[in-house]
Amino acid sequence: MPTSAPTKNRFERRRAETRQALIRAARHILAETGDTSASIQAIAERADVGFGSFYNHFESKTELFDAAVTDALEEFGQIIDEHVQGIDDPAELVAVGFRLTAQMADSHPELMQILRDRGLAYIHSDRGLAPRALRDLEVGIASGRFTCSNATTALSAVGGTLMSLVALRLARPDLDGDETASDLAEMSLRMLGVPPDDAHEVIRRPLPTLV
Repeated sequence: MPTSAPTKNRFERRRAETRQALIRAARHILAETGDTSASIQAIAERADVGFGSFYNHFESKTELFDAAVTDALEEFGQIIDEHVQGIDDPAELVAVGFRLTAQMADSHPELMQILRDRGLAYIHSDRGLAPRALRDLEVGIASGRFTCSNATTALSAVGGTLMSLVALRLARPDLDGDETASDLAEMSLRMLGVPPDDAHEVIRRPLPTLV
């Protein structure tokens, strides 16, 4: 019988809070300017922690900013996961992912800005959105829903298209977000081998409400 994780003591809680404060500060910097040349002192002040605390958690700014991107992508993946529960069709999972991402340009702009600027380099990461997408593509290939043969290259194609959607949504907020996302999702499904009529039907299924 599994046991629950041990409760963190006060020191461990404070340590975790300090680390997360540094990551939040780095995320804000990435979203606002993308400038990673900020000094460690400036980052620590923004996180409202002591300068010396930085090196208790990270060896360098590179490590911190990498953790910040991973943290943002993990949050993004969790949001998508929460809204696709109960959906079994791999094609619909792709379509819903695109359409929810378009909505998140308005509801989660910081996440989308980081995804736009940094996401492409993390398409094949073992954390965040990538492993979730790879899992769904592998299921689609194994079930015959997708006719492509390699989930990794499929991830490159679909992930690159999703990054383009994010860039387009942020650059052209005047465009209809759901229409744009649906068009790109339909193209991606056809690229994966879903028949045109089927792909067209999938992208018009009811969309889970983004909370």
